Amino acid sequence: MSKHLLIVYHTQSGTTSRMAEAVIRGARDPAIDGVEVRVRSALDADADDLLWADGFILGTPENFGYMSGAMKYFLDRTFYACENRVNGRPFALFVRAGNDGTGAINSMRRILTGLAVKEVQEPILFAGEFDESRLVECEELGLTMAAGLEAGIF
Repeated sequence: MSKHLLIVYHTQSGTTSRMAEAVIRGARDPAIDGVEVRVRSALDADADDLLWADGFILGTPENFGYMSGAMKYFLDRTFYACENRVNGRPFALFVRAGNDGTGAINSMRRILTGLAVKEVQEPILFAGEFDESRLVECEELGLTMAAGLEAGIF
């Protein structure tokens, strides 16, 4: 029986999508065969996707010191439908920030705390100038989450 990993992200400039592509590559590593990965944009993902998932990864750009409006919209649309139904499920975050990223991370954590889910990895934060060489961190995030689900660690 395979586990389910959901990756939801929003991008506008394209740098967050490059991070998401790396997360997806890691999650779909050929060494992981017991995890089905579903990828959705924040505008398309819904409560059924979140309820399907055994774990999830959310990615957003920092907009005005906050998560993107699309990510907030996803969380608004899914919160009450998933409240008390996803307790304890693991999650991780990745953020592309022009500033320091703390506002985006803190706002997402605040909402996710209400869902009683469990953060299992520190967020991957790319702040300031985009550094292509750091995409390996995003791949590791996806791989670690998928491997943890497959092994039953999370």
